[in-house]
Amino acid sequence: MSLEKSIILLAFAISACSQAQPAQTNEPEPLPKRVLWFEAPAKHFEEALPLGNGRIGATVYGGIKEEHIMMNDQTLWAGGPVNPYMTPNAKQYLPAIREALFKEDYPLANQLTKKLQGKFSESYAPLGDFYLDFGQADATPENYRRELDIRNALASVEYSLDNTIYRREYFTSYPGQVVAIRLTAEGEGKLNFAVRASSQLQHQARAQGRQLLLTGQAPVHAEPSYRGDMPNAIVYNSLNGMHYQAIAFISQTDGQISTDSLLRVSGAKEAIILISTATSFNGYDRNPGTEGKDESLYAQNFLASAAAKSYEELRQEHIEDFNRFFNRVELELGPSNTASIPTPQRLQQFSEGKADNDLIALYYQFGRYLLISSSRPGGQPANLQGIWNGQLRPPWSSNYTVNINTEMNYWPAENSNLSEMHTPLLTFLQGLSKTGAITAETVYGCRGWCCHHNTDIWAMTNAVGDFGQGDPVWANWNMGGVWLSTHLWERFAFQRDSVPLRRYAYPLMKGAALFCLDYLTEDKHGYLVTAPSTSPENQYKTPEGYIGSVLYGATADLAMIRELFLDVIEASQILGIDAAFRDSVEQALGKLYPYQVGHKGNLQEWYHDWEDQDPNHRHLSHLFGLYPGHSITIEKTPELAKACRRSLELRTNNGTGWSIAWKISLWARLRDGEMAYDAIQKLLQYHGLDQATEYQGGGTYPNLLDAHPPFQIDGNFGGTAGITEMLLQSHDGAIHLLPALPKAWPSGSVKGLRARGGYTVDISWEEGRLKKAVIVPDFDGKFSVRYDGKTQEYAGKRGVGIEM
Repeated sequence: MSLEKSIILLAFAISACSQAQPAQTNEPEPLPKRVLWFEAPAKHFEEALPLGNGRIGATVYGGIKEEHIMMNDQTLWAGGPVNPYMTPNAKQYLPAIREALFKEDYPLANQLTKKLQGKFSESYAPLGDFYLDFGQADATPENYRRELDIRNALASVEYSLDNTIYRREYFTSYPGQVVAIRLTAEGEGKLNFAVRASSQLQHQARAQGRQLLLTGQAPVHAEPSYRGDMPNAIVYNSLNGMHYQAIAFISQTDGQISTDSLLRVSGAKEAIILISTATSFNGYDRNPGTEGKDESLYAQNFLASAAAKSYEELRQEHIEDFNRFFNRVELELGPSNTASIPTPQRLQQFSEGKADNDLIALYYQFGRYLLISSSRPGGQPANLQGIWNGQLRPPWSSNYTVNINTEMNYWPAENSNLSEMHTPLLTFLQGLSKTGAITAETVYGCRGWCCHHNTDIWAMTNAVGDFGQGDPVWANWNMGGVWLSTHLWERFAFQRDSVPLRRYAYPLMKGAALFCLDYLTEDKHGYLVTAPSTSPENQYKTPEGYIGSVLYGATADLAMIRELFLDVIEASQILGIDAAFRDSVEQALGKLYPYQVGHKGNLQEWYHDWEDQDPNHRHLSHLFGLYPGHSITIEKTPELAKACRRSLELRTNNGTGWSIAWKISLWARLRDGEMAYDAIQKLLQYHGLDQATEYQGGGTYPNLLDAHPPFQIDGNFGGTAGITEMLLQSHDGAIHLLPALPKAWPSGSVKGLRARGGYTVDISWEEGRLKKAVIVPDFDGKFSVRYDGKTQEYAGKRGVGIEM
């Protein structure tokens, strides 16, 4: 099946989901403002304002003398199509690795596992920077305000200077496929500015007519930044590199336009600037240099289409487009008396212990804002930094890290009513399955498809490490395809649309399960385990003192395989197909090495009851069955749930930004609202720009972006998902209302959340108790609702709200 057809099928599923979200019959109340605001221009990216339409990212700094707009295009990456046959003889080492493992010779297994490694992923590239030079040297404005209205996806800057009020407004339009900027001067002064552009990539900038064109090429290779300074870290090739173009166009002004090396506007009271971008990316398997799209043609066409409309028309269609997603969900956690305080100061006060439930609601919606802005149907998935990157060799290549981070980006997609934004990840799996089938066969001799812990826009699936130089602790984990395939089932679980399940999702899930069936091997006791195996980025310590990462039967591997097997079994039953295959999966499921409880009462991370080298390690992969999976629940596996609690206690709620965010959902699944809230407090710790720690001390930057540190966007998405889990769960057969409500949120309401099975849910509560809930089913049929330890069954009718 073609990728284009797959997208159509998924869009059909989206349409069904959208139709199943009826408006409430009551008169709509005015929606609360959701605004981040600042008293000064941004000096650093972590203070700037991110805008996006899924493809174009624009980051606004709001300067007085000089405005800086950092530009990204989601498809602009280093590199080109990957050679999936890069390790053609790797599978010959697999028997020796397994022999060493089952002889408990872990050092030898570690060395041999390196033989399975291939190249590193490529990097997401910064397109360039546009500047508006106002020539207001040493200007000291009054009443400066810079803000981001996340409800309408509008950024603005306003200040007074020399008896003139200067205003700027910015948005990145999905319908218009451009960045639009309006500048005005009200008073004695006028607008006089020059537009210039630069890029860290190879580039040329030139002004002609009403346009400033930035053209150039990305490298054919960008080495990961963690490799340090090394020869050929950045490599260009004029034949094979990806090309890009960005155009700034003065679409309207009452001033004079002139050009030299720059594009200039003088004597104006108003000016409208449109910026379009395009690249030669033409698919994961096509050379962007020799088989690429005409980036100039696309950039000009985007611009011409947008320029045919007035600014007001562009603005209105942009707001309407964004509102139809953002306004589906409203969260209120109590009245705010801090909205008049600049956002960084609010964050600092919260970090110091001052309650600000409305800041939490703002942060929640900011995560939804970022997902709408960085992931739209027809585009690529959001990467480690969403779509906002200003570095040629960004941290971890700003790639797709699929041992947690990419998946976390999409945790809020379904339950916070943004299913459409899930689509880029799901369609991306089609390409991964093609390259991953070759990786599965050449590296492991297995059917199906697999993916290791890193991938990129070129759908690479090999183990990274530069052909043996990487440490298996992070390089050799091979369960990425398994984890990603569970997202296909999640889409179905929330929408219950069997058409895309049959034609697109199930074949991919089956392929990932086939890999597992072939890769699993029997241990000394007859259980099925993975070998070699690692637990993402963590290390064990044996009783003899050996510190390692390669073993057999890591809990995380088996938890993910268990989840996928359960999904595939149910999917095949629903579709009424593959009975023989289903039987083989069921048999393998029954032979998987069971979860184990260690001597500390914790859920074991390793096959044996070993110590962790780092007891507070950021990864929590062995708890996958609790969340985001559902093979461990309080009702069905109480002893395992208790062991998960003990594991969380041992890990503590500290960690990197995304690690803390994961803990919110884990505690919520354990129905511990207080510990979940404690994790929220730690996630929202103010992280100043002078704090250079890495891996520890995560928190939130002044512009509410997640501090790993450095910046990674997954913590924002994980935070939003976690807050949703505290208010609504639906993973264990019932719609559970307020499962982990903390005392800090005594009263509040949420509207528009989604539950598995196809339900839209509104909830309100007072004094810590449920006040009212309205559940609107997408389908006729019975469903169960749980609250406060009691479960009740209801008969639902499609589109008709049931109040309780």
